[in-house]
Amino acid sequence: MDARDEAARGLIDIEGFLYRNAHLEAARRRVADFTARARELSPEQKLEIEQWYLDEQQYVARMVTDHIADSINTVEQRHHARIRQWMRGTLTAMVLVTLAMVACVVVVLASTG
Repeated sequence: MDARDEAARGLIDIEGFLYRNAHLEAARRRVADFTARARELSPEQKLEIEQWYLDEQQYVARMVTDHIADSINTVEQRHHARIRQWMRGTLTAMVLVTLAMVACVVVVLASTG
């Protein structure tokens, strides 16, 4: 990998980190708004709800990420299978064309000599 690839990968990692932090910050705001409206909850209960909700959001985000990664892997495997099939077909065609050319050269040489 050259420096440009490394930099691009670093930017993708930074973008992912910022996106996750923004998502968690939005989740913190949502749960804080919810617990602020629930006046009958004790501060300990509010903290427990907030922690549970944030943990649940992280779990869901991991599940979504895993699902996306699995989908990408499946598509990549299908793509590689199609490429291998195309390459085999191309190789077969090239061999047949080469054999036909050799046969033509043999016929031409045999007819002149």
